[in-house]
Amino acid sequence: VQLQASGGGAMQAGGSLRLSCAASGIVFSAYPVDWYRQAPGKQRELVAGITSGGSTHYADSVKGRFSISRDNPKNTVYLQMNTLKPEDTAVYYCNINRGSYAYWGQGTLVTVSS
Repeated sequence: VQLQASGGGAMQAGGSLRLSCAASGIVFSAYPVDWYRQAPGKQRELVAGITSGGSTHYADSVKGRFSISRDNPKNTVYLQMNTLKPEDTAVYYCNINRGSYAYWGQGTLVTVSS
């Protein structure tokens, strides 16, 4: 199983970015997918998740600003991030859990300046 995250970059506060997570080696449509982030000196935290059926959940800190979606034929999950804030600065990781195994993408860096 491989997860390839992309779409990060540098952005000014108030801007938008869309992250992508492309999966291979797994029946993608059968699994929920989560986005996590880890800021410097902080623990990794759950940002958003989407179930195999398309139900979504978000951390309180990103509700109303971020939107997660999935395109099963493309084996890809997206994280649309709007109204970015400096505190959104972090490395963003996508995650799929299959049984006792946790698969992680390599991370994509998002830097938001004020």
